[in-house]
Amino acid sequence: MAKQKLIRFAALSSLANVRQEPDGLRGRWAADFFHNDHPLILELGCGRGDYAVALAQGHPEINVLGLDIKGPRLWVGATRALELQLGNAGFVRTAIEQIETFFAPGEIAAIWITFPDPHPPAGRRKKRLTSPRFLAIYRSLLQPGGLIHLKTDDEGLYYYTLLTLRDEGAELLADLPDLYTGASNPDLTGIQTAYERRHLQEGKSIKYICFRFPTAG
Repeated sequence: MAKQKLIRFAALSSLANVRQEPDGLRGRWAADFFHNDHPLILELGCGRGDYAVALAQGHPEINVLGLDIKGPRLWVGATRALELQLGNAGFVRTAIEQIETFFAPGEIAAIWITFPDPHPPAGRRKKRLTSPRFLAIYRSLLQPGGLIHLKTDDEGLYYYTLLTLRDEGAELLADLPDLYTGASNPDLTGIQTAYERRHLQEGKSIKYICFRFPTAG
């Protein structure tokens, strides 16, 4: 298994739809990477790219970038997207803390956060992808009115996020403590990551939050 991971990691640089710590694309992703003018959607911590690939496949009118630091995981999603000939799906190997380096203010139309590490110890709150630290980054990159979507099975992260959004003055657009009893949008219920399928098999409820930041004026 370790050998396979090394092979996949080494192969990343040869995949046309992958960038590792990209330079020169800030503010130019649609034009220079996707070669169109479609809205840009990020999936943070995309893992094997299940959600990013399915979202791109179902919506050719948008561009989807899956971000993760784990190269072997990205390889799975990137090769799948190439097999499907998805010109609107790409992947970036980077730490999420660095995304301001690679994307320009207002460049992102929407962000998906799918089953992130909840970092349960109180001392690791700053690492949560819905902490004030990360929300400030998203706010700087999103277009006015841009949406942020969170899917999680973790109750602690769910309630933490709701409290944080209230404190940060975000506008809560959807709050579903059990997604599969309260949503009919196929982008929410029809696309499932491997983690999500496993959680559902274990009888866990999937929680969904959608929010945005108020625009000035």
